[in-house]
Amino acid sequence: MGRWHFGRWPWRHWWRPATWVAVTGWVAWRWPEPIYYDYGGNVYYQDNTVYVDGQEAGSAEHYADQVAGIADSVPQDLDAEKVEWLPLGVFALVKEDQEEPTMCLQLAVSKEGVIGGTYTNTITDSALSVQGMVDKQTQRAVWTIGENKNTTLETGIYNLTQEESPVLVHFGTEQTQQWLLIRLDQPPETEPK
Repeated sequence: MGRWHFGRWPWRHWWRPATWVAVTGWVAWRWPEPIYYDYGGNVYYQDNTVYVDGQEAGSAEHYADQVAGIADSVPQDLDAEKVEWLPLGVFALVKEDQEEPTMCLQLAVSKEGVIGGTYTNTITDSALSVQGMVDKQTQRAVWTIGENKNTTLETGIYNLTQEESPVLVHFGTEQTQQWLLIRLDQPPETEPK
């Protein structure tokens, strides 16, 4: 798949948060109710089994494979130059005990439910593309960063309309950690140098 074309808009455009009403009016599916993913709450691991809303969702390995499948389900026939994007905002990605954020995600969703954006890391001074998909049935937004298909990040699309959102980071099928997305305020109107 070709690179997403985000350059049509000024940099400030991508900082705008989206509301749930905007998301449901944008994507091709019309969800009647939002689903909030609270990892450790309505989604939890117990004895190597994952439960969602009290219902067994499979083994931890099966769940991680399912997440990877969602991330990899971006339609291959999309014309990258014609994809239209709704900004979801810019978020700091932090580990539970981290004091200063070093990773940021700019996220957007297409009308087809494709997740796109940019990941930046201030320690490595790198920027990588984000690609993934929103699952129509579960409303889970799942994405990978750069060429690394082994690590997937997961939260609900509704969660991405909030100021903070828990996110599961799956390192293959062997390890899963809960991190946090925190919405960042738009910087001053002067363009970054």
